[in-house]
Amino acid sequence: MAIVNALANVREDASLAELSELVHFHKSTVHRLVMVLERHRIIDRDPKTGRYRLGLKLFELGSAAVARFNVRDRARRHLEHLMYHTDETVHLCVLDQGEVLYLDKMEPTRSVRLSSSIGRRNPVHCTAVGKAILACLPEQEVDDIIRRHGLPRFTTRTITTPAEFKAELRSVREKGYAVDDEEHEDGVRCVAVVVLDHENHPAAAISVSAPSFRITMEKVPMLAEAVKEAAQTLSLEWGHQPASIREIPQRAVAGN
Repeated sequence: MAIVNALANVREDASLAELSELVHFHKSTVHRLVMVLERHRIIDRDPKTGRYRLGLKLFELGSAAVARFNVRDRARRHLEHLMYHTDETVHLCVLDQGEVLYLDKMEPTRSVRLSSSIGRRNPVHCTAVGKAILACLPEQEVDDIIRRHGLPRFTTRTITTPAEFKAELRSVREKGYAVDDEEHEDGVRCVAVVVLDHENHPAAAISVSAPSFRITMEKVPMLAEAVKEAAQTLSLEWGHQPASIREIPQRAVAGN
Protein backbone atom coordinates (compact mmCIF):
# COMPACT_ATOMS: atom_id res chain seq x y z
CA MET A 1 0.00 0.00 0.00
CA ALA A 2 2.91 2.34 0.67
CA ILE A 3 4.11 1.76 -2.89
CA VAL A 4 0.63 2.34 -4.32
CA ASN A 5 0.24 5.55 -2.31
CA ALA A 6 3.68 6.73 -3.37
CA LEU A 7 2.84 6.24 -7.05
CA ALA A 8 -0.47 8.03 -6.54
CA ASN A 9 1.32 11.08 -5.14
CA VAL A 10 4.07 11.53 -7.72
CA ARG A 11 3.43 13.41 -10.95
CA GLU A 12 5.53 11.16 -13.14
CA ASP A 13 6.40 7.47 -13.35
CA ALA A 14 8.92 6.39 -10.71
CA SER A 15 11.99 4.19 -10.94
CA LEU A 16 12.70 1.35 -8.55
CA ALA A 17 15.34 3.42 -6.77
CA GLU A 18 12.92 6.35 -6.41
CA LEU A 19 10.21 4.09 -5.00
CA SER A 20 12.71 2.63 -2.53
CA GLU A 21 13.54 6.12 -1.32
CA LEU A 22 9.88 7.19 -1.15
CA VAL A 23 8.69 4.22 0.94
CA HIS A 24 11.91 3.82 2.97
CA PHE A 25 12.31 0.13 2.08
CA HIS A 26 15.41 -1.61 0.78
CA LYS A 27 15.58 -1.73 -2.99
CA SER A 28 15.45 -5.54 -3.07
CA THR A 29 12.28 -5.52 -0.92
CA VAL A 30 10.63 -2.97 -3.19
CA HIS A 31 11.59 -5.01 -6.24
CA ARG A 32 9.95 -8.10 -4.79
CA LEU A 33 6.78 -6.19 -3.91
CA VAL A 34 6.44 -4.42 -7.26
CA MET A 35 6.72 -7.74 -9.05
CA VAL A 36 3.67 -8.96 -7.11
CA LEU A 37 1.78 -5.71 -7.73
CA GLU A 38 2.62 -5.83 -11.42
CA ARG A 39 1.45 -9.42 -11.69
CA HIS A 40 -1.95 -8.36 -10.32
CA ARG A 41 -2.05 -5.26 -12.58
CA ILE A 42 -2.11 -2.94 -9.57
CA ILE A 43 0.91 -1.18 -11.06
CA ASP A 44 2.35 -1.16 -14.59
CA ARG A 45 5.98 -1.05 -15.72
CA ASP A 46 6.88 0.90 -18.84
CA PRO A 47 8.84 -1.59 -21.01
CA LYS A 48 10.93 1.21 -22.54
CA THR A 49 11.94 3.12 -19.42
CA GLY A 50 11.50 0.49 -16.74
CA ARG A 51 9.62 3.04 -14.62
CA TYR A 52 6.41 2.30 -12.71
CA ARG A 53 2.94 3.83 -12.69
CA LEU A 54 -0.46 2.91 -11.25
CA GLY A 55 -2.24 0.15 -13.17
CA LEU A 56 -5.74 0.08 -14.62
CA LYS A 57 -6.75 -2.64 -12.18
CA LEU A 58 -7.12 0.12 -9.61
CA PHE A 59 -9.59 1.87 -11.91
CA GLU A 60 -11.58 -1.35 -12.20
CA LEU A 61 -11.63 -1.80 -8.44
CA GLY A 62 -12.50 1.83 -7.82
CA SER A 63 -15.33 1.74 -10.36
CA ALA A 64 -16.73 -1.41 -8.74
CA ALA A 65 -16.53 0.17 -5.28
CA VAL A 66 -18.35 3.32 -6.44
CA ALA A 67 -21.01 1.27 -8.27
CA ARG A 68 -21.80 -0.68 -5.11
CA PHE A 69 -21.73 2.36 -2.87
CA ASN A 70 -25.33 3.18 -3.64
CA VAL A 71 -25.58 6.29 -1.46
CA ARG A 72 -24.25 8.15 -4.47
CA ASP A 73 -26.91 6.71 -6.77
CA ARG A 74 -29.65 7.40 -4.25
CA ALA A 75 -28.53 10.99 -3.78
CA ARG A 76 -28.03 11.93 -7.42
CA ARG A 77 -31.50 13.26 -8.21
CA HIS A 78 -31.66 15.13 -4.89
CA LEU A 79 -28.34 16.81 -5.65
CA GLU A 80 -29.56 17.75 -9.11
CA HIS A 81 -32.77 19.26 -7.72
CA LEU A 82 -30.83 21.16 -5.07
CA MET A 83 -28.37 22.50 -7.65
CA TYR A 84 -31.14 23.81 -9.89
CA HIS A 85 -33.02 25.25 -6.91
CA THR A 86 -30.02 27.12 -5.47
CA ASP A 87 -28.01 27.65 -8.68
CA GLU A 88 -24.87 26.80 -6.70
CA THR A 89 -22.43 23.89 -6.41
CA VAL A 90 -23.67 20.93 -4.37
CA HIS A 91 -21.68 18.09 -2.81
CA LEU A 92 -22.32 14.66 -1.34
CA CYS A 93 -19.74 13.62 1.28
CA VAL A 94 -19.15 10.77 3.72
CA LEU A 95 -16.92 10.39 6.74
CA ASP A 96 -13.92 8.14 6.05
CA GLN A 97 -11.01 7.60 8.44
CA GLY A 98 -11.78 10.81 10.28
CA GLU A 99 -11.92 12.94 7.12
CA VAL A 100 -14.68 13.94 4.72
CA LEU A 101 -14.54 12.20 1.35
CA TYR A 102 -16.31 13.85 -1.60
CA LEU A 103 -18.41 11.23 -3.38
CA ASP A 104 -20.27 13.45 -5.83
CA LYS A 105 -20.43 17.01 -7.07
CA MET A 106 -22.79 18.93 -9.32
CA GLU A 107 -22.27 22.51 -10.36
CA PRO A 108 -24.25 25.01 -12.41
CA THR A 109 -22.86 27.01 -15.30
CA ARG A 110 -21.16 29.87 -13.51
CA SER A 111 -18.25 32.12 -14.40
CA VAL A 112 -16.85 31.76 -10.86
CA ARG A 113 -16.58 28.12 -9.75
CA LEU A 114 -15.13 26.16 -6.85
CA SER A 115 -12.02 24.00 -7.06
CA SER A 116 -13.49 20.94 -5.31
CA SER A 117 -13.43 17.52 -6.96
CA ILE A 118 -14.86 14.03 -6.51
CA GLY A 119 -12.50 11.82 -4.51
CA ARG A 120 -10.98 14.73 -2.63
CA ARG A 121 -10.56 14.59 1.14
CA ASN A 122 -10.86 17.50 3.55
CA PRO A 123 -10.67 17.96 7.32
CA VAL A 124 -13.86 17.69 9.34
CA HIS A 125 -13.38 20.60 11.72
CA CYS A 126 -13.39 23.38 9.13
CA THR A 127 -15.91 22.05 6.61
CA ALA A 128 -19.68 22.26 6.89
CA VAL A 129 -20.12 18.64 5.80
CA GLY A 130 -17.63 17.49 8.44
CA LYS A 131 -19.34 19.44 11.20
CA ALA A 132 -22.79 18.24 10.11
CA ILE A 133 -21.67 14.60 10.39
CA LEU A 134 -19.65 14.95 13.59
CA ALA A 135 -22.57 16.68 15.32
CA CYS A 136 -24.36 13.32 15.12
CA LEU A 137 -21.53 11.21 16.53
CA PRO A 138 -20.90 10.25 20.17
CA GLU A 139 -18.46 12.58 21.91
CA GLN A 140 -15.88 9.81 22.25
CA GLU A 141 -15.72 9.40 18.47
CA VAL A 142 -15.34 13.14 18.05
CA ASP A 143 -12.50 13.15 20.58
CA ASP A 144 -10.79 10.29 18.76
CA ILE A 145 -10.93 12.17 15.46
CA ILE A 146 -9.56 15.33 17.05
CA ARG A 147 -6.68 13.38 18.60
CA ARG A 148 -5.89 11.68 15.30
CA HIS A 149 -6.08 14.68 12.98
CA GLY A 150 -5.86 17.71 15.25
CA LEU A 151 -7.51 21.04 14.50
CA PRO A 152 -5.04 22.74 12.14
CA ARG A 153 -5.62 26.32 11.06
CA PHE A 154 -6.44 27.02 7.41
CA THR A 155 -7.75 30.59 7.63
CA THR A 156 -8.15 33.22 10.33
CA ARG A 157 -11.68 31.88 10.90
CA THR A 158 -10.71 28.24 11.49
CA ILE A 159 -11.75 26.77 14.84
CA THR A 160 -8.59 25.39 16.45
CA THR A 161 -9.51 24.39 20.03
CA PRO A 162 -11.55 21.35 21.14
CA ALA A 163 -13.77 23.48 23.40
CA GLU A 164 -14.70 25.87 20.59
CA PHE A 165 -15.24 23.00 18.19
CA LYS A 166 -17.59 21.16 20.56
CA ALA A 167 -19.51 24.39 21.12
CA GLU A 168 -19.82 24.66 17.34
CA LEU A 169 -21.20 21.11 17.15
CA ARG A 170 -23.80 21.96 19.80
CA SER A 171 -24.83 24.92 17.66
CA VAL A 172 -25.13 22.62 14.63
CA ARG A 173 -27.44 20.30 16.56
CA GLU A 174 -29.59 23.23 17.68
CA LYS A 175 -29.91 24.73 14.18
CA GLY A 176 -30.10 21.47 12.27
CA TYR A 177 -27.42 22.55 9.80
CA ALA A 178 -23.71 23.41 9.70
CA VAL A 179 -21.88 26.34 8.17
CA ASP A 180 -18.31 26.69 6.95
CA ASP A 181 -17.88 30.45 7.25
CA GLU A 182 -14.65 30.79 5.25
CA GLU A 183 -13.00 28.41 7.73
CA HIS A 184 -11.31 26.11 5.22
CA GLU A 185 -10.75 28.49 2.34
CA ASP A 186 -10.90 32.28 2.26
CA GLY A 187 -13.82 33.57 0.23
CA VAL A 188 -15.80 30.31 0.26
CA ARG A 189 -18.89 29.66 2.36
CA CYS A 190 -20.79 26.38 2.66
CA VAL A 191 -24.02 25.10 4.23
CA ALA A 192 -24.50 21.39 4.98
CA VAL A 193 -27.02 18.98 6.52
CA VAL A 194 -26.48 15.39 7.63
CA VAL A 195 -28.16 12.39 6.00
CA LEU A 196 -29.27 9.79 8.57
CA ASP A 197 -29.71 6.07 7.90
CA HIS A 198 -32.25 3.55 9.24
CA GLU A 199 -30.32 3.31 12.52
CA ASN A 200 -30.21 7.10 12.92
CA HIS A 201 -26.49 7.11 12.19
CA PRO A 202 -24.91 9.74 9.93
CA ALA A 203 -24.57 8.11 6.51
CA ALA A 204 -23.47 11.20 4.59
CA ALA A 205 -23.90 14.94 4.32
CA ILE A 206 -25.21 17.20 1.55
CA SER A 207 -23.95 20.74 1.07
CA VAL A 208 -24.27 23.88 -1.00
CA SER A 209 -21.05 25.83 -1.55
CA ALA A 210 -20.26 29.12 -3.26
CA PRO A 211 -18.09 32.20 -3.02
CA SER A 212 -18.99 34.16 0.11
CA PHE A 213 -20.13 37.15 -1.93
CA ARG A 214 -22.94 34.94 -3.30
CA ILE A 215 -23.73 33.10 -0.05
CA THR A 216 -24.01 35.95 2.42
CA MET A 217 -24.71 35.18 6.06
CA GLU A 218 -28.17 36.66 5.58
CA LYS A 219 -28.81 34.11 2.84
CA VAL A 220 -27.61 31.11 4.89
CA PRO A 221 -30.92 30.25 6.66
CA MET A 222 -32.83 30.20 3.35
CA LEU A 223 -30.20 27.95 1.74
CA ALA A 224 -30.19 25.75 4.85
CA GLU A 225 -33.89 25.03 4.40
CA ALA A 226 -33.29 23.86 0.84
CA VAL A 227 -30.40 21.63 1.92
CA LYS A 228 -32.47 20.27 4.83
CA GLU A 229 -35.25 19.27 2.47
CA ALA A 230 -32.86 17.33 0.23
CA ALA A 231 -31.05 15.67 3.15
CA GLN A 232 -34.21 14.74 5.01
CA THR A 233 -35.82 13.27 1.89
CA LEU A 234 -32.72 11.18 1.27
CA SER A 235 -32.73 10.15 4.94
CA LEU A 236 -36.30 8.87 4.59
CA GLU A 237 -35.28 6.84 1.53
CA TRP A 238 -32.41 5.47 3.60
CA GLY A 239 -34.91 4.17 6.15
CA HIS A 240 -34.61 6.92 8.73
CA GLN A 241 -37.72 7.21 10.88
CA PRO A 242 -39.34 10.69 10.76
CA ALA A 243 -38.09 12.74 13.69
CA SER A 244 -36.59 16.11 14.36
CA ILE A 245 -33.06 16.26 12.96
CA ARG A 246 -32.11 18.02 16.20
CA GLU A 247 -33.35 15.31 18.51
CA ILE A 248 -31.36 12.41 17.04
CA PRO A 249 -27.91 13.85 17.62
CA GLN A 250 -28.81 14.94 21.15
CA ARG A 251 -29.69 11.36 22.04
CA ALA A 252 -26.54 10.09 20.36
CA VAL A 253 -24.38 12.35 22.48
CA ALA A 254 -26.37 12.26 25.68
CA GLY A 255 -24.73 14.21 28.43
CA ASN A 256 -22.81 16.55 26.11
